[in-house]
Amino acid sequence: MNRRDWVLASASLAGLPLAAWAQGGPQEGRDYKRVETPVPVPEGKLEVVEFFGYWCPHCNAFEPALEAWVKKLPPQVTFRRIPVAFTPGQEPLQRLYYAIEALGQVDAMHRKVFTALHVERKRLNTESDILDWAKAQGMDTTKLGDTMKSFAVATKLRQSKQLSDGYRIEGVPTLGIQGRFMTSPSIAGTAERALAVADALIAQSRKG
Repeated sequence: MNRRDWVLASASLAGLPLAAWAQGGPQEGRDYKRVETPVPVPEGKLEVVEFFGYWCPHCNAFEPALEAWVKKLPPQVTFRRIPVAFTPGQEPLQRLYYAIEALGQVDAMHRKVFTALHVERKRLNTESDILDWAKAQGMDTTKLGDTMKSFAVATKLRQSKQLSDGYRIEGVPTLGIQGRFMTSPSIAGTAERALAVADALIAQSRKG
């Protein structure tokens, strides 16, 4: 695919007017960054990951647009969330995400965690705080607490750190595309533009 056709396809996929890419498509260093050492990805599908933290107000603001975008991803693209902890104090919320994921409760509880922290101003700094809040949500707190302390979640924490280190994540929210590219609202300028850049990078990756 030549440059002009790639720009047309990417702009169309992103749902943007072509004027948005008047400079010839997303620009490395302005709209996205290239991962210095590509991160291995599962074979067979194209992978997008979101690095986020429940504690992060920018992640909370990004979530509605991201959620709508994920629902429109083509079937060849897989998406997963990677909770990040930059400090030990952020680890309980990292464990919480992996626990609700293991319990099949992401759809029901993910947005509720953000709302509790950023709208209701709940304190979810410790496991005890989290379990008290979860009880009020009708969750089985024994099962949640056991899962948060489980070997499976501990393994996920290690894998999260390895992936974050591989992408060299310094802030959240950040989208990683196919182990090769990164973009974010802070890099691209807005949440909407970051998602449009991600669409263009997905299109580029699908073409090899």
